[in-house]
Amino acid sequence: SGFPFAGFTAAYEEAVQECRSARSVLAELGLSGRAGDTRLRGRINAGISTPANIRLEGVAFGRPIFILAGRDRSATLLLVREDRVVRDAPPESIVEALTGVALTPAELLAAVAGCGLGAGTPSNGRTFNEEWAAVDAESGVTYLRRVDGGWRVGAAVRGNVQVLYADFASGLPSTVHVRTGSVADITLRVSQLEINTTIDEKAFDVDVPPDALPLTVEELRRAG
Repeated sequence: SGFPFAGFTAAYEEAVQECRSARSVLAELGLSGRAGDTRLRGRINAGISTPANIRLEGVAFGRPIFILAGRDRSATLLLVREDRVVRDAPPESIVEALTGVALTPAELLAAVAGCGLGAGTPSNGRTFNEEWAAVDAESGVTYLRRVDGGWRVGAAVRGNVQVLYADFASGLPSTVHVRTGSVADITLRVSQLEINTTIDEKAFDVDVPPDALPLTVEELRRAG
């Protein structure tokens, strides 16, 4: 349970001061792990901007697998190899069907930028040792870790979703572990990260071939 942490507000603000201001991220994400019984491996080229714009391009063995793009509460997923398409679905529902983790664009942006599941207003805090502390906020529990003499977000937990950071460089994590109980265990290796770079609005659209066959989110989930 830890010990009372009188300075939790200042520590939390120090930890999130950079990632809180992230309005967009561009990154290459090396993907490994599992979703259910399915092994995951490949690369994702990601572009995300506030309030809810997203583009994820999945690549495996040098070949495109999928393109997920959308804005606001509506996204399209094109399965390139199968020539199937999911249209006008919530982006977090598509992400869950693909990976077992239901993350909104804003939450995925926060996770990649190093803010756990999002920065909020801290309400309580406790310390465990000189390196680790925990802060309660509306986004869940954020675990703070001392890195290079300063507080950084080391992990975040909300319900059964866990985000754990490792391999910090220049104050930013280059490895993101995402887990949801026994359903998913995913590792993202972050490289070529750019924060607050302008992303062309056209990136959040998908050119769907006219002969692509429709697919529902539930069918996508059942197909693994």
